[in-house]
Amino acid sequence: MYTALYRKWRPMTFDDVISQPHITTTLSRQIAEGKTAHAYLFTGSRGTGKTTCARIFAKAVNCLNPHDGKPCLECEICRAADSGTLNDIIEIDAASNTGVEDIRDLRESAAYTPELCRFKVYIIDEVHMLSNQAFNALLKIMEEPPEHVKFILATTEIHKVPATIISRCQRFDFRRIRQEDITERLLYISEKEGVTLEREAAQTIARISDGAMRDALSLLDQCIAYSDHITAETVSDAAGIAGRDSLFEILGGLARRDAAGVLKTVDYLYSRSKDMARLCDELVVQLRNIMLIQLAPKNTELINALPGEIALLSELAGQFSTQQIFSYLDILESASVDMQRAVSKRTEFEMAMIKICSGSQPNSAKAGARTSDSDAAELISALSRRVSELENELRQIKRSGVSPSAAASQASKPEPAQLDMTAPPENVEGGANWEKVRLTDDMLRPFERWDEVLDRLTEVNPGCAGALKGSRGRYYENILLIEVQSEFFLNLFKKSENARSLRDVVREITGQSFSIRARQLKEPAQEKEDKLSKLIEQAKKADIPFDIN
Repeated sequence: MYTALYRKWRPMTFDDVISQPHITTTLSRQIAEGKTAHAYLFTGSRGTGKTTCARIFAKAVNCLNPHDGKPCLECEICRAADSGTLNDIIEIDAASNTGVEDIRDLRESAAYTPELCRFKVYIIDEVHMLSNQAFNALLKIMEEPPEHVKFILATTEIHKVPATIISRCQRFDFRRIRQEDITERLLYISEKEGVTLEREAAQTIARISDGAMRDALSLLDQCIAYSDHITAETVSDAAGIAGRDSLFEILGGLARRDAAGVLKTVDYLYSRSKDMARLCDELVVQLRNIMLIQLAPKNTELINALPGEIALLSELAGQFSTQQIFSYLDILESASVDMQRAVSKRTEFEMAMIKICSGSQPNSAKAGARTSDSDAAELISALSRRVSELENELRQIKRSGVSPSAAASQASKPEPAQLDMTAPPENVEGGANWEKVRLTDDMLRPFERWDEVLDRLTEVNPGCAGALKGSRGRYYENILLIEVQSEFFLNLFKKSENARSLRDVVREITGQSFSIRARQLKEPAQEKEDKLSKLIEQAKKADIPFDIN
């Protein structure tokens, strides 16, 4: 009968385990020196070797002729353990034996001495699935176990294991297996199996498996059934993933905002039975790679891509802004969640592509979540100052005896533009032209493309665009004057990256560079009074004290 590759090529000794030297070395030395613990806890993601190492340990600790703490694989104990006929090594699946009665049976059987071995070893897989009562029953025997009993607990969700259990075990954290190690192991196994596996195909399998050797071997098994000569295209067809060319066609289309071209590529992949959810995951991985290339171009080891893809990704990195990458990742993340309950995954994915190409923004709550704590503190501080200013102005109006309507009428009369204002920070301005040119109202003309600037800034930097709500632009030669409703803009644009975003967008829309200035518009008294009410409500929500008596 055919045996699956992940079972056939399961490591038999510590030397065969890959990417876990910090664990295999420690365990083999403990066995060699006779200093093994009574309980171990193996934790890590799936397919990293937890159960395999537990079996090797149980075999090695009972081996009749161990070599440096490793099983000989030739004695009676080793052969019986490998064949699964050794009654002294007991494997328990906690996922199907979750009750307290199962653990009570374990406690009763643990009292009896081993039949053939030196130690009776209990391997409890997926231990986090045990009930609270079962954990309490297990805790008692783990506190004071018989000398001939050892426990090995394995779990993928360590946070679900009670601290009382963890504290009584030696804990070993299994790492995700390195892609290079998976690639070499796949090439070795395929050679032994008489199958031709191209290195690029092995690298593709290693990337898809996400650090799980079992997943990699299962996919290799699937590819062998598909063809004896395995290429990267074979892996793509067998795994239902998009080929590299199709994936980069989609990324290029997103950069050009070519919705029709992107949807055509998606239709081609769908017709070839590609999984839309997996395609969404692949796009997330590649967008993450582009983000890392932008932010940390020298740390190529962080990039999850094939060597031949690095150059293509670097070229694409120049076509996206970091803010765009953040926005696209939010949209794809939302689409991935929606696909789990959608009637048509294809429709959900196509909607995500159209949102990206049309420049739509993700859920405002998610976008707002990206605001840093420092930005929030600055906005709250500015809000407090604004409330105080409006409180003082309202007191002055009340003390003067002038009715609010009369004050509003008086305040609404045109006043000379306050052009002799203090220059904002250098990050907002464009240079020394601020001091050289003195602007007057008759010099300034409406900046007719200001709405286009705001629309584009909403795509690139939504937080900054929000601060410019209700603003207007006027210009003189190469000087752009932004007149804003509140000082939030001035506070937010003290940060160089925000000012840079605005300058880049203006340059993109107009094709020329402007020196940018900003000032706050004068407000009529009635507008201030109405705005004060709104600000007081916001201040209450932000727990900001206020007093207008």
